Amino acid sequence: MGRRASKPSIARLFGKLLLWLVAAAFIAVLCIQLYYFVQIAWWVNNNPSSTSFMDQQLQVMQKKNPKARLQHRWVAYERISVHLKRAVIAAEDANFSGHEGVDWQAMQKAWDKNTRRGKVVAGGSTITQQLAKNLFLSGDRSYVRKAQELAITYMLELLMSKERIFEIYLNVVELGNGVFGAEAAARHYYGIAASQLGPEQAARLAVMLPNPRYFDRNQGSAYLARRTDLILRRMRAAELP
Repeated sequence: MGRRASKPSIARLFGKLLLWLVAAAFIAVLCIQLYYFVQIAWWVNNNPSSTSFMDQQLQVMQKKNPKARLQHRWVAYERISVHLKRAVIAAEDANFSGHEGVDWQAMQKAWDKNTRRGKVVAGGSTITQQLAKNLFLSGDRSYVRKAQELAITYMLELLMSKERIFEIYLNVVELGNGVFGAEAAARHYYGIAASQLGPEQAARLAVMLPNPRYFDRNQGSAYLARRTDLILRRMRAAELP
């Protein structure tokens, strides 16, 4: 009788342990989301000094050169050329001012294009999604990371204005090898301030966004020139927040 009675006891113990693990995992996920939410709320009125992606890139650079430093200088939204603002929207997220963080139609088009090509040639991520990833996440690709990116995206849209989202994005986005933000990029490539960027310079920087380290090394790329001309034509229709 004693042996038979022990079986239900073990089952109950296992059930309680499983329930505890599920509860602990739920609480951990909730705490992580709360951390993200509080951090974003702080950044509504305070500028981030760095991002997760910037920290990762600095670590990579310092493995080769311990003295390596990032090129980065924050500037206010009004001190960034309107040409660069229009160029980035034209190149990366034409519906930025209208969507609520995710452009599902653009994502569907990117999915269809990638399916036809048999490889990833288009992303479909909005400016807000890119900022969510840069601020907090790694470059790893997984469904879990994508789900977290979407959650952070909606937090950003809930707490911040479009202009504030765009201001942070323009100040932390990667634009070269160790080059982050509009001001550092303008000085790195043209020796001028971000406020002085002309239309063609701005369009060229916007074209570099999907692969900035490559274009930093290959500034004479024929693709870069062709794509710059296309973005120049699209800039007039870009709607700013």
